[in-house]
Amino acid sequence: MASRRRPLSIKTGREDSGSGVEEKEGGEGKGTDNGEITEAEEEEEEEEEEEPVSPAGRLFLQPRFNCHIVSVMGCGKRLDVDAVKAGLEVTLVRHPRFSSIQVSDEKPLRWVRTKVNVEDHVIIPDLDPNATSANPDKVVEDYVASLSSTTMDHSRPLWDLHILNFVTSEAAAVAILRIHHSLGDGISLMSLFLACTRQCSDPDRLPSLPDARSSTAANSRSGILELLLWVWAGLVLAWHTLVDVVLFTATLAFVKDTRTPLVGMEGVEFHPKRFLHRTVSLDDIKDIKKAMNCTVNDVLVGITSAGLSRYLDRRYGEGDDVKKEKKRLPANIRLRTALLVNIRRTPGIHALAEMMEKGKGGGAKWGNKLGYMVLQFPIAIFEDPLEYIRRGKAIAERKKNSLEAVFTYWSAWVIVKIFGIEALTLHFQSYTNTMKIVVAVDELTIPNPNQLLDDLTESLRLIKDAIPRS
Repeated sequence: MASRRRPLSIKTGREDSGSGVEEKEGGEGKGTDNGEITEAEEEEEEEEEEEPVSPAGRLFLQPRFNCHIVSVMGCGKRLDVDAVKAGLEVTLVRHPRFSSIQVSDEKPLRWVRTKVNVEDHVIIPDLDPNATSANPDKVVEDYVASLSSTTMDHSRPLWDLHILNFVTSEAAAVAILRIHHSLGDGISLMSLFLACTRQCSDPDRLPSLPDARSSTAANSRSGILELLLWVWAGLVLAWHTLVDVVLFTATLAFVKDTRTPLVGMEGVEFHPKRFLHRTVSLDDIKDIKKAMNCTVNDVLVGITSAGLSRYLDRRYGEGDDVKKEKKRLPANIRLRTALLVNIRRTPGIHALAEMMEKGKGGGAKWGNKLGYMVLQFPIAIFEDPLEYIRRGKAIAERKKNSLEAVFTYWSAWVIVKIFGIEALTLHFQSYTNTMKIVVAVDELTIPNPNQLLDDLTESLRLIKDAIPRS
């Protein structure tokens, strides 16, 4: 990554925690000429300090869907704790979401700014030095798992940073950032992280990002033909959206998934979760993408389908006296997932940097702007591994041509009633030329999560080996 973390420089003075009024250089406060604050200015300040919690944000606060983002970051050298705290003071702590608490009294649930004490949010755990030396990776895994069984203090902003200053197989130190999902979605948080970094070659400049690619096809069609195609595309979009909404409603009413070994018992959403990851080559995924003329996400849907099929085939055959090569997977398994979709443009890192520097919103869009698409994975054993990619591509392309995600954004509470968190959460994160496959599992339901990761990586290998060679 061609950037490094560095505190932002602050040009204005301090913020008076007693009045909530930002003082400018020279000690002049906001208000009238005699230093008093008018009633209109107080109301304007209060509006800036409060903001309603979004529908998706309220969803993440529901008891059955109380969701956190746990980001594990490997560092190239031992972390200077004092430098980290100083950096937080001039970056995250100045961000409105990271310096607000959720309040609900006579008004709807909303964000209200508060004073942040960084010492309350930076945690240095006291761990057994013998364990960190003997098996540091297991210590990290166990510690991250313990975070899923502890709650956050809602009287403070809902985030904390845990620093594990010992060497693992992949890093010289580990930082674990735990954020309640109501603070923002993954797209916003990734952009915010980049806004906290600077270029190695120029420590005063934000990192350079590639421009978004925009394809402008040559307008060779006649006006009437293009109009007809536009009308047809609109009709198809409307039809697909209608079908998806009907199926979504049917799921709420009576359509249920097949009871498979991946589905947990009642109350599984309250069980501690274990987080594991596996690193695979992003180049392998791109090779499949190129050979199959699809997108990276299409490939990931196919790999997930293949990996879950292999895993379930093994679980269904446990204890049987059948031959290893015999197919044991039941036919017509209905296995669906709620796929989170960002339904707005990625916030710009320059706007987020300005937000942290000024301590208020500005032009940056923030929060949870997430919709959901219900995907049904093909669960079967195919002779041709590429069939998983073909079907994954067809599923993804069909869902892209629908406004289901927009509909579910406004009815997010339905997701809680339908799904909750029944067992397994799967996440893919690319970094330079690698792809991290991350699973969060309930060990009572999935007692062998490493086997599941093995099946996912083996599925990638089989699909890669099956692509045509030029």
